[in-house]
Amino acid sequence: MKELFYTIYTIQNISETIGLKYLLNRPHQTIKNLLTDSRKITDAPSSLFFALEGKRDAHQFIENLYKLGVRSFVITKQDFLTASFPKANFIWVSNALKAMQELAKSHRTHFDYPVIGITGSNGKTIVKEWLYQLMVPDKEIIRSPKSYNSQMGVSLSVWQMTNQYDLGIFEAGISTKNEMDVLEGIIQPTIGILTNIGDAHDEGFNNREEKLGEKLKLFKHSKILILNEKYIGESQKLKNIFTWSLTEKANLQIIDIDKKENQTAIKAKYQENEIQINIPFTSQSSIENAIICWATLLYLGYTQNIIEKRMMNLLPVKMRLELKKGINQSDIIDDSYNSDFSSLDIAIDFLNQQNQHPTKTLILSDIYQSGINENELYKNVAQLIKNKGVDKFIGIGEELKKHQLFFEKNSLFFNNTEDFLKGFNWDSIINETILIKGARHFEFEKISKKLSLKIHETVLEINLNAIVNNLNHYKSKLKPGVKLMAMVKAFAYGSGSEEIANLLQHNGVDYLSVAYADEGIELREAGITIPIMVLGPEVSSFEAMVNYNLEPEIYSLRILKAFADLVSSKNLNNQSIHIKLDTGMHRLGFMEDEVDELLSFLKQQANIKVKTMFSHLAGSESEKHHDYTQHQIDLFSKITSKFETELGYTFLKHISNTSAITKWPKAQFEMVRLGIGLYGIEGVVEEQHRLANVATLKTTISQIKHLKKGDTIGYGRSGVMQKDGKIATVKIGYADGFPRILGNGKGEMLINNQKVKTIGNICMDMTMLDVSDIAVNTGDDVVVFGEDLSVYEMAKNMDTIPYEVITNISQRVKRVYYYE
Repeated sequence: MKELFYTIYTIQNISETIGLKYLLNRPHQTIKNLLTDSRKITDAPSSLFFALEGKRDAHQFIENLYKLGVRSFVITKQDFLTASFPKANFIWVSNALKAMQELAKSHRTHFDYPVIGITGSNGKTIVKEWLYQLMVPDKEIIRSPKSYNSQMGVSLSVWQMTNQYDLGIFEAGISTKNEMDVLEGIIQPTIGILTNIGDAHDEGFNNREEKLGEKLKLFKHSKILILNEKYIGESQKLKNIFTWSLTEKANLQIIDIDKKENQTAIKAKYQENEIQINIPFTSQSSIENAIICWATLLYLGYTQNIIEKRMMNLLPVKMRLELKKGINQSDIIDDSYNSDFSSLDIAIDFLNQQNQHPTKTLILSDIYQSGINENELYKNVAQLIKNKGVDKFIGIGEELKKHQLFFEKNSLFFNNTEDFLKGFNWDSIINETILIKGARHFEFEKISKKLSLKIHETVLEINLNAIVNNLNHYKSKLKPGVKLMAMVKAFAYGSGSEEIANLLQHNGVDYLSVAYADEGIELREAGITIPIMVLGPEVSSFEAMVNYNLEPEIYSLRILKAFADLVSSKNLNNQSIHIKLDTGMHRLGFMEDEVDELLSFLKQQANIKVKTMFSHLAGSESEKHHDYTQHQIDLFSKITSKFETELGYTFLKHISNTSAITKWPKAQFEMVRLGIGLYGIEGVVEEQHRLANVATLKTTISQIKHLKKGDTIGYGRSGVMQKDGKIATVKIGYADGFPRILGNGKGEMLINNQKVKTIGNICMDMTMLDVSDIAVNTGDDVVVFGEDLSVYEMAKNMDTIPYEVITNISQRVKRVYYYE
């Protein structure tokens, strides 16, 4: 193996490459890591922080980073006060992201080994990972971590290139015009792969042809482009191409696809010969991704014999981390099929986002990373674990055990998974967040199964990336300086309060709001530190709220006087309250004719301060209620102005809910409340397609029955077979949140991407589906709602709203969280 070697940069070198001007107090400081997130420090002294432009001013994080040991910064503020940081290096640039891209572009010029660049609407990560699996026995490969294919992600990926490798594989993703030229200059691919052109990011282009043309810019200097023959017309200006096709004549022409139960045989014609591969997958996307890899290996000169052997051993690519409940009041992060240094860094960052438990534990297998000296690799792993603040480490594998001296003394080591399962003291795990990360052949799924809480098989999958996407969508609608309160009441609209609150806190939400004090107390005990407003406080809960630093909504003089009595009896100071006004919702809150009495009482309370004043809009999403909404906003503005004048101080004002953020931008005041939109549901129809689906409710088929015409199904015999056919019984019923109203054909589910209807009455724990016209098997997944069968459709069938659907999902349904 090659010795690990980095291109060595000092801050002086980098400043001369990208800086307009610079102040270097430590000019010889070595830089290894490019840092863009102040929460994800790997090695502080060797990190260079880029203060990227965005909704939040990244310069505000420099003070804390300096305290944590970071000494080098790329900034854009010309008047930034550097005197407060006497040991730091500062480089001034006009645009921090462009500076990072220029640095990565310069770094790329140091290496002349082949680089594969991959773009397309779908399949980029799968093709990249499969090419890695297929070629890693022969080559030392550097590749993009996970799905790092954005303007920033590509720069961070290419920065990892060193001379220990002899092949690079990088993804490039774009969402609008004029982005690919920059990525091409950074990656500089010698071999190009175009996967496909689909509907992803269509909104950023005038048409598909424009999108294809933009993607093809990645290959303008490539020696070869590998692509589907159907895109040949758009790429004729590219000199060298290697084509594949399912239907037309091509370099690799597919002539037959034979799908069996767990594998697919693919026959093709290549150089007048008939050749074949078998892959352990049956989906159409997997087949096309495998063909792309096949074409690439043929171009690179691999023999058909080697290709055949390796294709059959392709492994699924796990695209996401899974967060689920574990034994002994613990949470499990399952990444049990993936083990390399870059993905370990990402996974530990996700571990550190979790604050539900006091202890963070890592269970790790040997790492199989091509090209790196093992001593250097495990020394880096040990340093990463220490720098990231992991509390407990368990290493599994002979290499980790051999290098255990690099790790903390309280670490545990086992030769293999079986030794761990037999010899580990399982009772020693309590109240921890545990990251399980292992190479596939270590079979860490056995560890995951042992640690996971045994719950009902029906699951509600929560996509954490989708929540962040939706959060950022609404943040982009806000005027500068407007704060955001996120609603996590009702178990975060059924999604799970603690997990979602942790995610929101990590992503810079200003306030959280819960319905009851108990919900707020649970969040405080789960490590949530940002302000929390309690919407429905009870007088009996005031003392607990004060103890847990929770802030009450005050909607009546009775509630206010009770809180004031507590403040007085406990000699408390500076207690924050949130005044609720009723401007037309007519639910809770002070009416306009109660304002004078409220003001009079507040003026007498020296130790109580109004933190915010707010109201609820009754119909902000509807055009027919436009005038009424405007009336509410005007009345709210009038009353709050009076309060600020007479109280003699200002406070935050908020009346905008999810729909109003978009539809009523002038009503944002100083803060907005984001609720159901976080979870992918929006009352403004035009906004619905811009949100990502967050929740997918899934179950499985327990049994399949073949029945005759006239046979009846379920309680009351209300389901009747109209012809000979078959039914599937699935593991969900009204006790899980699938209501009886959806029985007898009114409800639908998806099996193998095909809609099927309910038959008979819904039972407490089970539902029967008519599957007469489709092929199904016991154990097949069944989607109740999700991306392809929306919660809007289910709500329509129930004559209700999506809010009711998702909040009615029972707590016995297991919540599983995914982070891609």
